[in-house]
Amino acid sequence: MNKSDSERITSVLDNIGYKPSKREGEADLIVVNMCSVRQSAVDRVFGLFPKFEKLKTKNSKLKTILTGCILKEDKKKFTRGFDLILDIKDLPKWPDFIKIIFPKTEINNYFKIAPKYKNNISVFIPISNGCNNFCTYCVVPFTRGQLTCRSHDEILKEVKNMVKKGFSEIWLLGQNVNDYRSPSNAKINFAKLLRIINDVPGKFKILFISPHPKNFSPELIVTLADCDKFGEYLNLPLQSGDNEVLKRMNRNYTTKEYKNLVKKIREKIPQIKLSTDVIVGFPGETEKQFQNTAQLLKEIKFDNAYIAKYSPRQGTAAYQIKDNVPLSEKKRREKTLREIMKQRG
Repeated sequence: MNKSDSERITSVLDNIGYKPSKREGEADLIVVNMCSVRQSAVDRVFGLFPKFEKLKTKNSKLKTILTGCILKEDKKKFTRGFDLILDIKDLPKWPDFIKIIFPKTEINNYFKIAPKYKNNISVFIPISNGCNNFCTYCVVPFTRGQLTCRSHDEILKEVKNMVKKGFSEIWLLGQNVNDYRSPSNAKINFAKLLRIINDVPGKFKILFISPHPKNFSPELIVTLADCDKFGEYLNLPLQSGDNEVLKRMNRNYTTKEYKNLVKKIREKIPQIKLSTDVIVGFPGETEKQFQNTAQLLKEIKFDNAYIAKYSPRQGTAAYQIKDNVPLSEKKRREKTLREIMKQRG
């Protein structure tokens, strides 16, 4: 989603006369598109302040903008390091914010901005923005807001255009794609959207990130098996292999339900490549609970796993719980899971 946002930011800046600079030292405008999912990412943005001060002593015209996923609690702290902090959802209004003459256009929402793509193979097409799940560790509902879906007609038009331009991979994006429902036709859910896109003429693969296991429907499994353009790759976030931890995360499924889902998917699509996301060191995670996650990773035999150490995020429900797993222990657990995955390779 961050990459997709950056492509649209580039398009807006191009339209108002900015050109890419090869080096930061030559730039009159620097835009930082940040993520707040982990504290380490936020800390890296704070770490840019000295660099910007140095650049501004050499170029008094330089202006800096911060955008992306920004927690309300962090915005005030960032004001001393950036000239402007802009909401990514206000992207069409950016020309006004940065005081550049910009002709009136019919663009009136984020999704209608044509992105500036960086390659001619993979293309990212957002189908929704925000999320209604409120997992206790996640900032997305607080930085991007609750779920907003894009009309299937708009999505289809963009897909056809990208296929015509020769893109061979169409990536559909959403914080939870299987919550998709077209605002212009409530009967069109994510499964039906996939079938519509699958019928578009041309040689391309359909991929998407990411679905939520709790509402991965039988209809969606059958659809993926039926769609000949489905890229046969699925990222299915697990987050933890322990039921008590999953409950504290507000994930709304059990390990048994997750395993049954994987079994059904593999029965229908035997050749599918399956990856997952896992968080280690969630508040209160005991060694036994961690070992349950390690065991489940071995049992399911994922093709890949994206493993992250828990990072407290202000504003989330988990932030109220004491972060009682030491960093050294989080690192050990992360290393253990990476070793399990390495043995798979």
